[in-house]
Formats: sequence, C-alpha cells, structure tokens
Amino acid sequence: MSTKSSQPKSHFVPFTPEIEAEMLQQMGLDSFDDLLAGIPSELLEHSGIPLPRGKSELEVTQEIGKLAASNLSRNNAVSFLGGGSYDHFVPAAVPSLTSRAEFATAYTPYQAEVSQGTLQAIYEFQTMICEVTGMEVANASLYDGGSAVAEACLLAGRTNRKTTVLLSGGLYRNYLQIVETYLQHSPLEIEEIPSESGLTDLAWLEKRMSNDVAAVVIQSPNRLGLMEKWKRVGKLCKESPALFIAVGNPLSFGLFAPPGECGADVYAGEGQVFGSPSSFGGPYLGLLATKMDYVRKVPGRLVGATTDIDGKPGFVLTLQTREQHIRRDKATSNICTNQGLVALTATIYLALLGKEGFRKAADLCFQKSHYLSSKIAELPGFEIPFGDRFFNEFVAKCPVPSQTLVQEGVGAGLLVGTALDDNPHFLRIAVTEQRTKEELDTMVKFLKGFAK
Repeated sequence: MSTKSSQPKSHFVPFTPEIEAEMLQQMGLDSFDDLLAGIPSELLEHSGIPLPRGKSELEVTQEIGKLAASNLSRNNAVSFLGGGSYDHFVPAAVPSLTSRAEFATAYTPYQAEVSQGTLQAIYEFQTMICEVTGMEVANASLYDGGSAVAEACLLAGRTNRKTTVLLSGGLYRNYLQIVETYLQHSPLEIEEIPSESGLTDLAWLEKRMSNDVAAVVIQSPNRLGLMEKWKRVGKLCKESPALFIAVGNPLSFGLFAPPGECGADVYAGEGQVFGSPSSFGGPYLGLLATKMDYVRKVPGRLVGATTDIDGKPGFVLTLQTREQHIRRDKATSNICTNQGLVALTATIYLALLGKEGFRKAADLCFQKSHYLSSKIAELPGFEIPFGDRFFNEFVAKCPVPSQTLVQEGVGAGLLVGTALDDNPHFLRIAVTEQRTKEELDTMVKFLKGFAK
C-alpha cells in the first residue's frame, strides 16, 4: 500500500508516516489523496502555497507593527463611533486581573468542588446586572447584544406561545439581522414598528396590539440615540399577553430609569461598555435579565448560592434542566460556554466604579455629548434634527454627505461617527467620558470647515 501524497506535508502534525499508514488502513484507503477524492481537482492546490521564507520573532513583530500602523484606530485617532460599541476608559486593573491564569484558562464550571472561584465571579456578575437593570434574575451572559435580543424573543415565544414579535424600527440594524437569523426557523414572525420623528410610533403600536403578539421589543437609547418612552410601552404590554423586551445601553441606567422600573419583562443589551475595548467583532458581552417568573425559560447558565453538607456557603450551577447537556434539543439554548471572561471583565469594572462612579461615568457621557451637539447646532448648515432627547449619542444633519465627513475625518485623525442610511446627510456621533473638551472643540473645528 502506498501512502505517498501529492499534497504538501505539514510540519506541525505530531504523527509519523507509520501512524498515517495505519490510519489509512483502518479507513480502507491507499493514500491521503483518497480522502480528497470528493473535492474537484481544480480546487486543490498541488504546487504548495507560495509563502515567504521563515522569519525570526523580531522580524515578524516588526512586520506586524508596520501593518498595524497603517490602520486608524482609537489608539491613534479620536473616536466618536458608537452604535453599540463605545470608546470608554478601561482602568488598568481590569485587564491585569482578568489576565490571571486562574481566570483566563477557566472553562465550564460543572464541577462545583473545583470551580468555586469561577462560580462566585459569575454569581457576582449576575447580581450586579440585576442591580444595574432593576430586574430580578440575570443569566451568566450571552455572546453579544444582538444574540441577547434574539434569545429574549425566543424566551417570549416559549413563555406565552404567541407567534408575532413586534420589533421597533429604532433597533440597531445589525440586531435586527441577528434576530431574523435566529427566528427564521422558529414559529415566530417579525413585524417592524414604524418610527415617528425618530421615536417608536406608539400610536401605531397601541392599535396593533392583539392576542397574537408574543413580544414588543423597544430599544432605548435607540439607534438614533434617542430615549424611548419605555413606561408607556410597559403599560401597553401589561394589558396583553405580550412580553415587553427592553433593549439598551446599560450605562444609561446611571441617569435614566432602568427597565425594571419601566415595566419590562425582559432586558437584553450589550455589556461592552463595562470594561471591554471597542474591538471590531468582539469578544462582546450579551446581557439578559428577566423577572423571576421566567427563570426556567432563561437561556444559558445560572449560578446560585448554596451551602455544603458542613453548612459552608458556596456556589453551584442551578436549574440545569434548561441546558443542552441534559435536555438536548429541548434545551432553552444551545449556547455551550458562556462569555465568562468578558463577564468577569464587566464585574471587575463595575466593582471598581461603584455606584457613585457608575453614575458619574454616565453623567460625563451625557454632559459632554450635549455640549458637542449644542456647538454643532451653532454651525451654519448643521442641525440636530431629533432634538436633545438623547443620552450620549445623537444625529447631526450635515450640509454635505456624511460619508464625505467620515472619509475626510480619517485624514484629520478623527473617527467622526457613522454615516446612516436613513438620510445621506445624517451623521451619528457618540461621546464618552474619555473625550476631553479639547477633542470636542477639535471636532467642532473640523466640521466648521464644511459649514455653509
């Protein structure tokens, strides 16, 4: 039997030709090429990949550094980007603690007797999210804000067995796409609630409410940065079987009423604002908190406090009958490993801020964003079309296409915001506590160059 292959050999696979021959014999094959018989030959590379010669670690570091320097990031530019990912200050203690080996290498804490540290960290995270949101129970986190919204919709369908989810037009577009993906093979149908002057059309919603509605999903601050009227939505849903799913930036709850005080049944949001950098693609942190009534429908994991046989306090995974390792396809979610390290990041960040620091960070975002919007409104040709009903993110209507400002801003070292597809002249601008007055004034000076 010949095991010779025309494919280039890897130098990193830890087995010998003899082992390979034994494996092929077990499979009844003569060569490695037989494994590839189902792949069209034109798709196979027979000559090898033309990689450059090997380099030393020093050379690779220098080369990667040159490539990285060609990018414009928050490290070498002033960022006014938002839309669910924000440039907040992260205290040095956060990455220092989360990079400790006992945290960075921890995995699923099924064995409580050897996982008390991880379990306690998750328990503290759940407790803090409940305190921030005003809800009664929080899970051990999900992948990101979008998947948290989708899981909240599925939770609603499992709870009341209704078939329609009403999604506000103020939801982030990428969240909407994620929800559509999650729900496409479920019994749930999606209807979008129209907007009026940037806010959810509550008159339309009141007329649409009927017995088939499983959930009403309202984001506040919405994708235009505006604060929605959650309490009115909560009252509407209380009069029907529909669950009210409140979506929003959790840092805004330092100034505005949290979902638990507005009649929400479920809160879903993005926890990146709690100590994680605004990375492109993550890892991010999905937050999900509910009323205790729905605890058995919550996806993911829950950690509970208990005592051992000696009466000592401890922590365990609880209500595990919801999980896929027990219920298989009947589980509430197929998420296997929670975002434990990112959840720990949020826990440490919130512990460092404390209640007063949390409110202060939110207030700084609010005050600085309103300062910037007022200065932009003074520029000829610029306006703030939706007013000042916002937390830390707002839309400016510009005298030139917003995409022009985005492109020109790069050359000035400014990530000026996001060009919205609602109107070619709409620019969404986000401001965090990191932005100094000098940076805000630099932004105004840059925009002034386009005033008319």
